[in-house]
Amino acid sequence: GWLHWERFLCGTDCAADPRRCVSERLFVEMADVMVAEGWRDAGYEFVCIDDCWMAPTRDERGRLQADPKRFPSGIRRLADYVHSRGLKLGIYSDVGNKTCAGFPGSYNHYDLDAQTFASWGVDLLKFDGCNSGTLELLAEGYRRMSLALNKTGRSIVYSCEWPFYLRPLQQPNYTEIKQYCNHWRNFFDVYDSWSSIKSILDWTALHQDSIVKIAGPGGWNDPDMASIFVFLSQLVIGNFGLSWDQAVTQMAMWAIMAAPLFMSNDLRRISPEAKWLLQNKETIAINQDPLGKQGYQITKDKNFELWERPLAGQAYAVAVLNQQEIGGPQNFTFPLTFLGNGLACNPACSVRQILPASRDWGVYSWVSSLSVEVNPTGTVLLKV
Repeated sequence: GWLHWERFLCGTDCAADPRRCVSERLFVEMADVMVAEGWRDAGYEFVCIDDCWMAPTRDERGRLQADPKRFPSGIRRLADYVHSRGLKLGIYSDVGNKTCAGFPGSYNHYDLDAQTFASWGVDLLKFDGCNSGTLELLAEGYRRMSLALNKTGRSIVYSCEWPFYLRPLQQPNYTEIKQYCNHWRNFFDVYDSWSSIKSILDWTALHQDSIVKIAGPGGWNDPDMASIFVFLSQLVIGNFGLSWDQAVTQMAMWAIMAAPLFMSNDLRRISPEAKWLLQNKETIAINQDPLGKQGYQITKDKNFELWERPLAGQAYAVAVLNQQEIGGPQNFTFPLTFLGNGLACNPACSVRQILPASRDWGVYSWVSSLSVEVNPTGTVLLKV
């Protein structure tokens, strides 16, 4: 889907800049563009509101309320409009007594807020972890909101920040987190920069032994859903900070990592190249593969990293990432026995390149090697 945070932040001055303000208008226009420009047909179905949508106080009955100037029709009417376009609406709250931007949080209001979101027709809740007090209160809040959402009887995707806020102090229990959450953020906000994307990839590779095994249908690691991509891990493709090769790397690696694909960009002003990349059906198919296994790094050799992700139908997605930031394209050669514990190409396999451009590479035997040319900070994504 699409999320406002990384691109639009906490813009609340609609008089000064109505097109960049967090408002009803912004989400209606994004929903319209998602339908008109093929995003919905490519699989992007959520329009997500992040922080700063609320009025500064709850209403007289203790319920959260949208800012009346920026959301004059209310969230229920906005949800109805988004649903009429064949899309789903996401919203934001916080486990603590205030959100990260200082608006009312859900502490001591978990059941009421869940009922409110359900009555509005919300389809996803991003639940942040600011101002939560102790780790015990943080964990209790995430559990209670999960149970409260289920009690409403409405299907609402539950996006947690739980492990991100735990990690500085203790190792998250991912088995427990998956019992309560549909996806969970592990790392810092994604920024519109190569250093941010690189740090997320490095962190994921470093911690893959603890996070890869838990991912699967119903529960996903989110590199950032700010946040990505993630994450939500947000996809910052289509903004200003990434080169073309770096944008290809983010799309390819988020597909390998089975990350939720939430864009944070301005779909009203996106380049044809960024649109092509974000709507690339073969890459999205890898990301959304029904087997639901997260990919992992197989080997690292100087500046090159080799990643694989098992797919349905005995296939594998393979990414060759060149972390070098200087010079020109370089070749990386590896034996096909590296893939799938030696079984991916036994006795033979077909290889198709997906990114940065699609083309068939033909059939290879089990004892063959592949040589892949990759641009600096770029990635070649293959399907084997």
